[in-house]
Amino acid sequence: MTFKTLSLLCTFLLFASCGKGGGGGGSSSGDVVNAEEITTDAPVPSAALNFDVNVNMNNFNGTQQDKILTAAELIRKVVASDEFKNAILNHKYKGKKTFVDNGGLTNAQIYKAIIEGSEKLNPGVDNQMDLNLTVYKANNMVVGYTYPSVFEIWMNSKFLNANTPAKVTTNMMHEWLHKMGFKHAAKKTANRKYSVPYAVGYLTARLAKKFD
Repeated sequence: MTFKTLSLLCTFLLFASCGKGGGGGGSSSGDVVNAEEITTDAPVPSAALNFDVNVNMNNFNGTQQDKILTAAELIRKVVASDEFKNAILNHKYKGKKTFVDNGGLTNAQIYKAIIEGSEKLNPGVDNQMDLNLTVYKANNMVVGYTYPSVFEIWMNSKFLNANTPAKVTTNMMHEWLHKMGFKHAAKKTANRKYSVPYAVGYLTARLAKKFD
């Protein structure tokens, strides 16, 4: 196996995945955001404009690495956009501005957590998405997965190779949000798509197409 560490400014588009929670890396060197100042009328916070993505890739070939880097750049653009901010603030479930499995957080607090980038396994506000990615091959419908006690995220080459960078951002965002502590139902339910990992993952991919 070969390891390649790449750091770059990023936004995120993530295609559907199956995650189980997790953690990432970070340090207290970023911009702390006041959730009360996050509104649809307010400008995009500097923490979002400066959002970064730190990617460690294990076992990826050159083509796959390029796709991940392109997806990371798309994520940076998405997170820095006014559309991303307002879509999260206005996200509704059953007519109320909220997410399913929101951890007790408001939409503004969820947005704040995303742009601050403090992962559970290595907390610290750094306005950065820290990804430790390993590619594997499986002929099933699992796009990717992770576990709560590890930094690593596994990505299925079946989908990585077939999907556009915009769709890949969905998987990256979804699994990273598990690292941030957000969860969803293990089995497919009617409301699972309104959870933070799924809803924000789909949002990222949708917006990423505009920058692709």
